[in-house]
Amino acid sequence: MKHDEQVRTASHDPDFPDKFLQFMRTGWRDDALDVRPQPEAVNHARRRDRLSAAFPGETLVIPTGTSKVRANDTLHPFRPGSDFAYLTGDHDPDGVLVLLPGRDVHDAVLYTRHPASRESDGFFRDRDGELWAGRRRTLAEKATELGVQTAALADLDTALTGCTPGRTRVLRGLDRRVDAAVPPYDPVEEGARDRELAAVVSELKLVKDAWEIAQLRDAVEATVRGFEDVARVVPADRGVSERLIEGVFGLRARHDGNDVGYGSIVGAGAHATILCWKRNHGRTVPGELLLMDMGVENTHLYTADVTRTIPVSGTFSPLQREVYDIVYASQQAGIDLVGPGVKFADVHLACMRVLAEGLAELGVLPVGVDEAMDPGSMLYRRWTLHSFGHMLGIDVHDCAAARPERYREGVLGEGYVLTVEPGLYFQPEDDLVPAELRGVGIRLEDDILVTDAGAVNLSAGLPRRADEVESWLADQREAGPRLP
Repeated sequence: MKHDEQVRTASHDPDFPDKFLQFMRTGWRDDALDVRPQPEAVNHARRRDRLSAAFPGETLVIPTGTSKVRANDTLHPFRPGSDFAYLTGDHDPDGVLVLLPGRDVHDAVLYTRHPASRESDGFFRDRDGELWAGRRRTLAEKATELGVQTAALADLDTALTGCTPGRTRVLRGLDRRVDAAVPPYDPVEEGARDRELAAVVSELKLVKDAWEIAQLRDAVEATVRGFEDVARVVPADRGVSERLIEGVFGLRARHDGNDVGYGSIVGAGAHATILCWKRNHGRTVPGELLLMDMGVENTHLYTADVTRTIPVSGTFSPLQREVYDIVYASQQAGIDLVGPGVKFADVHLACMRVLAEGLAELGVLPVGVDEAMDPGSMLYRRWTLHSFGHMLGIDVHDCAAARPERYREGVLGEGYVLTVEPGLYFQPEDDLVPAELRGVGIRLEDDILVTDAGAVNLSAGLPRRADEVESWLADQREAGPRLP
């Protein structure tokens, strides 16, 4: 495994003569950056301390990952590994956080790339070099900003070679070079020790601190603006492409945050019945519904996750409103139940019970509500395959590696943030529902903070009730398009 700075050129790069190369290595001034400690660095340090306490005497290795190839020699924009960013605040690729056991707590060392020397070719020939990608922080500058000791990535090989088998855990699947350098040591069950590390980090993320909640509020507020932007470009009397809607929201996400937190789902008409529709090549049609599941990821990588279903014409038809009201009632039942000590599964059942009752009222259920809700039946799930929601934070599906007893089989705690997002989806090909229901898909999703007083809807800036959605849509259209 080699982590040194290497000159990487592309096939279309010119071959420079030695005289030019020697000329390029001289005459450069090194200007120091004005770097200051990031205020949130203290939060990252506290998280590292909590992780340290869970694994006394063990070495912990947490990589961020590497840039991924999009096509040939073009790369996807790099997005740091969520657990790495949660523990360091560093957004650069290739970094590896190593927690070394000390006398009382672990000593944290961030192995990271430093700028190529101006006396080498790397800074102007390497596609990661300064003249191509911009000024990289020096080790000292990054240490000042992040409040953590830094070391050259080229020295990581030596550090990993010294890791003691059976006393080292690695967050795997992010950096194949790290995975290869530290083979797993599991005398009982393969991968168990490393999975425990992933689980503990996920479980630390369940409770959001005040800074994290502020980031989520920021992401949600930007998302509200994005939905407003979209409503202003969806006319009531003609169709527009789903990709226009995706692009308008994406503009807001890039302007007000880092990017979208996940691929935007923009489902016009029957596309709304496809749970994770991402192609977005359809068009809106007056008289039909438009389902939009979108979220802004803010500059600190915390993401919102909000879904609204709107009537393209501006008003719901009687049948659309009937289905919408069932979904609204289901979501409200879940939100009303949210609070510390409440079972995650009970929130799910509260939402699902209302959906099953609504399906019965629509004449769709082939059995009674109680039988449909029975774990041995669950026939109502034909029209609502997904759960009521999930944890939310620095990942859209946050805390995914948490153990079942701490998440889906556990109880909610103060400081948790989760989505509540029931939906009903009647596929166009479903012969078990009336023709007028086929192609109707409705989901409502909000981001809910658990407090000692119960649920706080972080995304309450967007209306949920059918009549309020109609009024909001009319107000946005009257206001007209705006620049970010």
